[in-house]
Amino acid sequence: MTDCIFCKIASGEVNCEKIYEDDNFLAFLDVNPKALGHTLLIPKKHYQWTYDVPNFGEYWEVAKKVGLDQKEKFNAEFISFVTMGTDIPHAHIHIIPHYKI
Repeated sequence: MTDCIFCKIASGEVNCEKIYEDDNFLAFLDVNPKALGHTLLIPKKHYQWTYDVPNFGEYWEVAKKVGLDQKEKFNAEFISFVTMGTDIPHAHIHIIPHYKI
């Protein structure tokens, strides 16, 4: 999809602060974070919904890996994994660290 911001990020056309990358997925810091370390994980190919991603299980395994890495890196109490899909029409998982108050 040519006008999709996440496709542009995945192709390198738009810069991001990469956290993780492999052949299928890219994780980067959210530009409007809900918390320190708020990360987005996207498939490099365009799929509108998270459940459209053919390797759905692998996608969530990568989310878990990235989330646990972010939890340790930022000394978070726990991590939330959120899929909404309404803000940008490209599958993405929000990985959000939560901290003790």
